[in-house]
Amino acid sequence: MSDAGRHLVTIDESTAGERLDRALTAALPALTRSRVKALIESRRVTLADGKTVEEPSRKVKIGECFAVDIPEPEPAEPAAQALDLDILYEDTDLLVVNKPAGLVVHPAPGNPDHTLVNALIAHCGDSLSGIGGVRRPGIVHRLDKDTSGVMVVAKNDNTHHALSKLFAAHDLTRIYKVLVWGGPKMKNGLLETQIDRHPVDRKRMAVRRAGGRTAVTEWWLEERFGNALTPIASLMGAKLHTGRTHQVRVHMSHLGLPVVGDPLYGRKRNGPGPEALKSFKRQALHAAVLEFIHPRSHQQLSFATELPQDFQKLITELNDVK
Repeated sequence: MSDAGRHLVTIDESTAGERLDRALTAALPALTRSRVKALIESRRVTLADGKTVEEPSRKVKIGECFAVDIPEPEPAEPAAQALDLDILYEDTDLLVVNKPAGLVVHPAPGNPDHTLVNALIAHCGDSLSGIGGVRRPGIVHRLDKDTSGVMVVAKNDNTHHALSKLFAAHDLTRIYKVLVWGGPKMKNGLLETQIDRHPVDRKRMAVRRAGGRTAVTEWWLEERFGNALTPIASLMGAKLHTGRTHQVRVHMSHLGLPVVGDPLYGRKRNGPGPEALKSFKRQALHAAVLEFIHPRSHQQLSFATELPQDFQKLITELNDVK
């Protein structure tokens, strides 16, 4: 039963009324409950009608049939794979890279290799071994696959611990450039909310009235495109005072200014504007600035990167809109 492939489980009276993860574990004894839970949360469990089930705590009913897709086992450790890296800074303790859009940070279901971690292992060799965990050595923070920009990576345990403390205390500067639909009524603001998992769609985060974790984003308008009163889109800056999952994307959407090209929190627009804007292939989000104190030298390090080529091209086209 632990072999990769699809396994069908029909609920009988022995497990009816149980949590889904408990019922599947009972039916598939070769799998641990934590493994079953991970399969559910990674959208590998469906009902007979093909509907994906993502709640491990869902109560099962007698007669329900579930399909469990078990992927091929992944290597115990990521392999070294030489990929081009845009390295902004490197010393014996850390390196800073400008991550391109489309590059996944660490191996995960659906992206087992050709990640930033694979490239880092090839570049740094054995020095990264085990730092921050086997599957994500050296990784202190992450950017979404389709978000570009500055990231810092630790090359030894002391640096990893020190940088992790900086991020946990938000004792550093992180500024994003983001292109949004429409435009804000004010030129700047500070948004403080609670962010937690969406109550229905577990792939998304959401602003919640109660529960969740505090998320604070300082934002400002940099440029409007199109009509000044009703702009098609706007370029904005966003400074993170906390580091929640999808924070900028969730907060922009909450402001009524969804990120252009965002498949989770945005929406397609068919109104005015260049076709390049409506068909942009990723969220128009770039981690532009990262500043922090070096853990060993205690010097202030500051890194600023230009918008990537596809982002710049889109801005150029928007500047031609009257």
